[in-house]
Amino acid sequence: MAFAPVYTPESTILIVGTYPSPKSREQGFYYGHPQNRFWRLMALLYQEPVPADTDQKIAFLRRHRLALWDTIAHCTITGASDASIRDVVPADLAGLCRMAPIQRVLCNGMAAYRMYLRYHALEGIPAVGLPSTSPANAAFSLERLAQQWQAQLCSPGGS
Repeated sequence: MAFAPVYTPESTILIVGTYPSPKSREQGFYYGHPQNRFWRLMALLYQEPVPADTDQKIAFLRRHRLALWDTIAHCTITGASDASIRDVVPADLAGLCRMAPIQRVLCNGMAAYRMYLRYHALEGIPAVGLPSTSPANAAFSLERLAQQWQAQLCSPGGS
């Protein structure tokens, strides 16, 4: 089960993952695994408390003009393994970009970046592959993730 995009008509940065993990699907929202560092990373970068529930997460995204979605609308996947993804039906990122003035796309992990390049590559909108916030990416501490993400997320011209 994929999630609907979160965005406002003022969203300028689109953050994409691949497809919701089983834990996220169980929680009913993006990055629901308690060991995924996405929400802690966003809070650190924007110097705010970590949003505690779905309503707070949506408000956080909207406040910072961030859009959030996945590159895949439907697929066959084993557990949370991006390597097992097959039978991909891409999400309509181009349609989202017609509803919001997206200026750049940040891909949460290289699998999301590969999927973005394969199925989307929106003309005129730069995309960057960033280290995954997934607990499977143990090589990156939260601080190291922040160093990589900050330059793309919080730079001039960003939100």
